Amino acid sequence: MTRKITKADLVVIGAGSGGLSVAAGAAQLGLKVVLFEKGEMGGDCLNYGCVPSKALIAVAAAAHEARHIARLGVATGPVSVDFTRVMDHVRGAIAAIAPNDSQARFEGFGVLVVREPARFEDARTVTADSIRVRARKIVVATGSRAVVPPIDGLDGVPYLTNESIFDLADRPDRLIVLGGGPIGVELGQAFRRLGSEVVLVEAGTLLGREDPDASEVVVRQLREDGVEIMAGYKAVRVEAGPIVVLQKDGEEIRITGSHLLVAVGRRPSLDGLDLQKAGVETDRNGIITDRALRSSNPRVFAVGDAAGRGQFTHLAGAHAALFVRRAVFGLPVNADDLQVPRVTYADPELASIGLGEAAARERHGDDVRIEVFPFKENDRAIAESDTRGFGKLITTRKGKVLGVTLVGRHAGDHIHLWSLVMSAGLKLSQLTGMIAPYPTRGEVSKRLAGQWYTPALFSTRTRALVSILKRFA
Repeated sequence: MTRKITKADLVVIGAGSGGLSVAAGAAQLGLKVVLFEKGEMGGDCLNYGCVPSKALIAVAAAAHEARHIARLGVATGPVSVDFTRVMDHVRGAIAAIAPNDSQARFEGFGVLVVREPARFEDARTVTADSIRVRARKIVVATGSRAVVPPIDGLDGVPYLTNESIFDLADRPDRLIVLGGGPIGVELGQAFRRLGSEVVLVEAGTLLGREDPDASEVVVRQLREDGVEIMAGYKAVRVEAGPIVVLQKDGEEIRITGSHLLVAVGRRPSLDGLDLQKAGVETDRNGIITDRALRSSNPRVFAVGDAAGRGQFTHLAGAHAALFVRRAVFGLPVNADDLQVPRVTYADPELASIGLGEAAARERHGDDVRIEVFPFKENDRAIAESDTRGFGKLITTRKGKVLGVTLVGRHAGDHIHLWSLVMSAGLKLSQLTGMIAPYPTRGEVSKRLAGQWYTPALFSTRTRALVSILKRFA
């Protein structure tokens, strides 16, 4: 094969959320862009992550609601799950969104799309089997992949990851899930609600990154759903079956399943890129970047999971916007200042942004205030007969918002407001002046802000001031 030689303003490696956003923006601004993708267009989010998992969760939620709707006085018959049709729905969701990420669409923008693995030849040259590109700037947007832990025997037993579980033709009878983070919790709960027995194994605590009170609300629901939770157990060996040997406090136990899902985390996909030839430095989190997302090679940038700053599709999109502002328009940017919300799409959802309570107290000491508002006092939650969860606001004593946690139905849809507050540096007084429609769950955010002012508003000093002012009103 004769290798084509060309020049480009920009080379993008990886056609996931971040890479596609960079390529689309740059091409529509008139730059010559070459986009490399060795796998599926759309990357992990479209094909193995966000889209299929949320489609599966939607079906699982519908099945769960049907089984429990009698609490509202609605009678239904026995609930059955047709797993073939469930997976048809999952694949249908992917197919409906795929045209937005398709090769044809990006070629329509003027992007040269190369469906081959890319690698660096030198500091500004990227090659593949059919092409060699010398570029002014290069963006690495290769995403991440599932971590496979070094557990004895695991390599000799069939196992699933998020990249293969959506290829299942039959519902697992008994699914063992290794990992109690967001992926393990979301998929474990979904398969339980679809009729599988589920054992969730976590060496530490489930959703250990989140507020303990909030994660406990989710864990309580998992137990009510019938998920068997084994927290504090370390997987030390895997045998045919699959059988997983667990260890806790020096004692071993064996659990057997029909399927094994490995969901212990993800790591950046950087293998095969020959980054050392480009002088690009990395660490265990990914490519080392500065606040402008530039690597140790000033021509090479990284966005999304490859940049080692968090593994969220929405963060990859934000990185793409920063790159275009900095590299195309020359505007100052600061990736260190991004306020990034995160959501675990279990039922109930757990959403958060900024510092948790423990981290805030560690960093700010006594200069921390906490306000909590439970959904049991929210009229919409009462009307829906679902009062699980709460909102927690963390501020300094002067009212600067340090972080927020929401746990409850559709919490992910209500963290947006706090993302705006923290990104724009809004004051709590601006939230109290906002008119929130009634009755909505979103009122919890205004109630948290209003609650912050309650001690001062109804203090003895304020009451004394009112007693004077009333004479002149």
